[in-house]
Amino acid sequence: MRLHAISLLLALHFAGAVEAREIGPEALDRLPEVDVFFLGEIHDNPAQHRNQARAVRSIAPAALVFEMLGDAQVAAMPDDRSNARAIAEATEWEARGWPDFAMYHPIFTAAPEARIYAGDLGIDAVRQSLRTGAAAVFGADADRFGLTEPLPEAQQAAREADLQAAHCDALPPEALPGMVEAQRLRDAALARAALLALTETGGPVVVITGVEHARTDIGAPSLLRRADPGVTVLSIAQIESIPTGRPPHHLWLFTEGVPTRGDPCAIFETQGG
Repeated sequence: MRLHAISLLLALHFAGAVEAREIGPEALDRLPEVDVFFLGEIHDNPAQHRNQARAVRSIAPAALVFEMLGDAQVAAMPDDRSNARAIAEATEWEARGWPDFAMYHPIFTAAPEARIYAGDLGIDAVRQSLRTGAAAVFGADADRFGLTEPLPEAQQAAREADLQAAHCDALPPEALPGMVEAQRLRDAALARAALLALTETGGPVVVITGVEHARTDIGAPSLLRRADPGVTVLSIAQIESIPTGRPPHHLWLFTEGVPTRGDPCAIFETQGG
């Protein structure tokens, strides 16, 4: 590793909660050696997927975990990853609501020998967690990943407020606790998949996921470290606006937004709030 990479790795190992540092795309070519990388994204941003593919080429992971894939989709994937259309059709990528697979395909081809793992438990599990809580859906390892413990009151309130803001203040307040449980379930599923991938392949492992799931304070990286404190983790956020404070990630990368995205709150306005 280069000198700066060694310094960063030591900081990550000994400092615990490390303040975020901004990097440019060129830094993705010389990342430090850790067990698990979380590469956060905004799903419909093509520049961010290009950055992820660049990082994956540099890391050369033994395994790739995708938030977008469940066990059924991983089982259906063709052996030949060069055919984007075949992968998209086999995994029902866009039919399940994900953006154009063409943006993601370079990530798959950047590590053609990497084993693919599912990071998604499926919509039925997420819906059940809204009613019964994350721990009941997750199963036997719920305690290991922190799901049996209620969140501290301040954190619960902050997470509910974040979800409300992300949904344009259009959610009924009574829905928010269940949505926090669904988020906790998805974070834990990603952490468990990453740990399984590391155990079975020896790593390194790259997790492709939304930027919120890659948070080091409450997201999948924190749950992974809780489950196995000996695992080294690096979280990289990709964001479209300059933050007012330090993002809850080890490193962050600024990219331009998507001009054709439109108003995300319009759907709530057409539904009457």
